[in-house]
Amino acid sequence: MTPQRSSRTRRIAGAALVVAALTATAACGGGSKKEGGDGKAAGYNAGTKGIANASAKKGGTLKFIGKQDLDSTDPQRQYYGMSWDFSRFYARQLLSYAPKAGAAGAELTPDLAKAKGVVSNDGKTYTYQLRDGITWEDGSPITSQDVKYGIQRVWATDVISGGPQYLRQVLDPKTEYKGPYKDKSPDKLGLKAIETPDAKTIVFNLPKPNGDFEQMLAMPSGSPVKKEKDTGGKYQLKPFSSGPYKFESYAPKKSIVLVRNDKWQKASDPIRAALPDKITVTINSNIEAIDELLIKGEYDLDLNATGMSQAGRTKALKQHKGNVDNIETSFIRYVDIATKVEPFDDIECRKAVMYAADYKSMQTVRGGPEAGGDIATNMLPKAIKGASDYDPYGVLARDGKPDIAKAKAALKECGKPDGFTTNISARSNNPGEVATAEALQESLKAVGIQTEVETIDGAESSTITGSPAVVKKRNLGLVMTGWGPDFPTGQGFSQPLVDGRFIVPNGNYNVSETNDPKINKFFDDALRETDPEKAGQIYQQMNHAVADLAVMMPIVFEKNFTWRSSRLTNAYSSAAYNGRYDYASLGVVK
Repeated sequence: MTPQRSSRTRRIAGAALVVAALTATAACGGGSKKEGGDGKAAGYNAGTKGIANASAKKGGTLKFIGKQDLDSTDPQRQYYGMSWDFSRFYARQLLSYAPKAGAAGAELTPDLAKAKGVVSNDGKTYTYQLRDGITWEDGSPITSQDVKYGIQRVWATDVISGGPQYLRQVLDPKTEYKGPYKDKSPDKLGLKAIETPDAKTIVFNLPKPNGDFEQMLAMPSGSPVKKEKDTGGKYQLKPFSSGPYKFESYAPKKSIVLVRNDKWQKASDPIRAALPDKITVTINSNIEAIDELLIKGEYDLDLNATGMSQAGRTKALKQHKGNVDNIETSFIRYVDIATKVEPFDDIECRKAVMYAADYKSMQTVRGGPEAGGDIATNMLPKAIKGASDYDPYGVLARDGKPDIAKAKAALKECGKPDGFTTNISARSNNPGEVATAEALQESLKAVGIQTEVETIDGAESSTITGSPAVVKKRNLGLVMTGWGPDFPTGQGFSQPLVDGRFIVPNGNYNVSETNDPKINKFFDDALRETDPEKAGQIYQQMNHAVADLAVMMPIVFEKNFTWRSSRLTNAYSSAAYNGRYDYASLGVVK
């Protein structure tokens, strides 16, 4: 997800379990004594313990502010976690996630479909019946053909880039279908793996079973698109709504305004509360200014949900602690090491970076253990089956400090005893990322590795760090980023990052360009395993093999301080969205 990459990316990110500290409180109850939508601060961490200001009151304007725009508003192109969460206002899928707090939020529940799929053919066929009363913003019914057409857009990677590729990989592993824009069939529905025998029935035929398939359908990439409204690469300028809100306006990198979709019927939608009358988003690149505006009450919450600045959280905790949640997410902040950028094609040069890095310094600039998170030693979040404390570079044993001797020995082994030069990319609108890059830059100097920090706009990362050609051209040997699970398995976290079959020319998330047959096979073996515990054991082996290749340098298991206004109602941390609030349940006091 996403990723924040935030998240992509990113997921933002998709369904993911957050750590066990989140309680499984249902969305219809729980929370602090000050709940009830009365416009008062609900109390410190109320949104992580239950529901802050539970209320069913409708009306008002929900006001988001963020330093970074969505990576896309087009459901098939979205990979940032914040984008997945936000898209619930206007995009629906066959299945989605339960409107519940904590770990219970990762529960799959029917959305456009009447029920979860009927599985047959030894786990290779999934059949769904659509609900009655589901409509587009023009009042026309949403059909099974609309669902199929929307999913098919994932295949058009030359036009629709940036989103997850799971459905394409699982339904058409040989990529025989070329997408609806090159489809020769009259109805542009030529993908054989999906059948639509009538307007209310849709059938998916997988070449081989995949136990995570329904998780994939719950991503925005599983959203329907009305063929007559599809404008290809321009669709993101004004997506056609299947949800309770529709676009009034969208100015990329500036603002979004959503208003009620009067053709949406609550009786057809068991998930979305649709409480506000209007939803606005303002993009402001000044992170400190955003925190000030939030604290003043001019906005309700941070769209990006990647944490407050140091000055902002200090002021908030001192003066308005009741408006703050300290959320432990399932994101990992890390550095991709581009193996196709010299000299990182040599594993010893990659290891030199692992040993020379000052993890403690990077954790500190991100906010320390509370505002940044615990130091991470490998690339599986704690809540994923297969997670372990594997630490092949002895990071924790040296308290996160550099091991200069081992770094210099590795440089000698890779034929660069005096060091080398490379570039580090960092998103200017992601809190702490540039400072983290600068901390890494400083520690690498000590062993002769000279770097330049190149700042990029996170909303454009899919065309910069997501393009292997651009990564090489700009000599981006080290890429600062973050990732959360698309869904709570080793496949849902790691496959887009390290399975070589997921490398694509645009919107690529395997930035290291890892394509190791052994690692690819671990995914295949795990997907054949029906026992989650046994699959977890395979994912653990996969994760250890990734660590041994030194293609990614984990920094922290992310934790951050999040602001919620006193006007905000129904704010709860959801496992489905890597710990951020479930946006579709939010309301405001008028």
